[in-house]
Amino acid sequence: MDTDAKILIAADDEQTANILRALLRSQGYNSILVSRGEEAFCLVHVEPPDLIILDVAPAGKDGIAICRRLKAEEKTWLIPVIIVTALDQEEARVRGIEAGAADFLIKPIHRQELQARVRTALEVKKAIDRKFGVLLSIRNHLAKFVPVAVRRAVEENPEAPGLEKREEDLSVLFVDVSGYTNLSQRIAQEQITTLIERYFSHFLDCIREEGGDIAEMAGDGVMALFRSSDPQEHARKAARAALKILEVTHRLNREHPDAGTPIAVHMGLNSGRGGVGSTRLEGALGSRWTFTASGPVTNLAARLADAATPGTILVGPETARRIGGEFTLEQIDIGELKNLAEKVEGYRLTAEKAGYGSHAAAPFLGQTGSSPAPLRFADVRV
Repeated sequence: MDTDAKILIAADDEQTANILRALLRSQGYNSILVSRGEEAFCLVHVEPPDLIILDVAPAGKDGIAICRRLKAEEKTWLIPVIIVTALDQEEARVRGIEAGAADFLIKPIHRQELQARVRTALEVKKAIDRKFGVLLSIRNHLAKFVPVAVRRAVEENPEAPGLEKREEDLSVLFVDVSGYTNLSQRIAQEQITTLIERYFSHFLDCIREEGGDIAEMAGDGVMALFRSSDPQEHARKAARAALKILEVTHRLNREHPDAGTPIAVHMGLNSGRGGVGSTRLEGALGSRWTFTASGPVTNLAARLADAATPGTILVGPETARRIGGEFTLEQIDIGELKNLAEKVEGYRLTAEKAGYGSHAAAPFLGQTGSSPAPLRFADVRV
């Protein structure tokens, strides 16, 4: 018997209310008694009980109407409701079933029947709570690995979430750890895993703070997508996220000098139109779905990241055009980029101008020279 259960009784018939409360108390249950249906409805939202026992006509409101309202709300629809009726109120019982009642008690109320129906209702409630708890835990865990855009699309339309690829304007940011291969050869795998987890947790926060979606992650890098109805807005948000990542990298290097070697990142950012949506990757042992962007906008962002040196952010000409009034940019010669037929203008992003923000590219201490070729997201760079 679940004697810790909270049971709410709503009955304007004093005799019925007293009988219910006395019987429940004799069986070890705690109960709260109200005489008005509206009072019961309000109390449920303040302190949800484990079970509700409703008279069909508590003062001021039909108990079945209260049951229907409780079952119509997501917050209260799982609370079981037992409706109390007289023997000749068959129509009320039918209406109660339609309203979502879990069970019925017929007046006069008998001790053993009340005990059996209350116990059954509470056991069902406990089982449902347990199942929902497991599902919620699974959902929260999987949410860590699913892009916000995908979760939002599924929640809005679970039957047909609309994840098919479509062309839209966006900004694509690639963040790579500089010299990852050499770093992994110099320190133990356990140590590098701890380092990457520490830094990347902050990188993801920087991206999400600016409304970005994580499209892909690998051992040494992140691909993020920034989208909005305003082409300039998502370019600005992507630029701010990139500058924040440099700031947090520099701060973590200072805060954890015992790590043995400082971390550096290099980034590529580009804006324009691309195919955005889900992609199915087929393998010998199964398939995998990703939410990503493809096309020239993604390809150029990836190549800019390849060309960037440690502690720098390179942006493409379209991004530079959109953010040039608010950010400090330096045009640089980046030479020919892999797999691109035409030479591309490159710009080094260093800061957000005064009056717009205070983000500046932090200097990287401890590593010089060009970045060794990092691991790539070959599957998404079309």
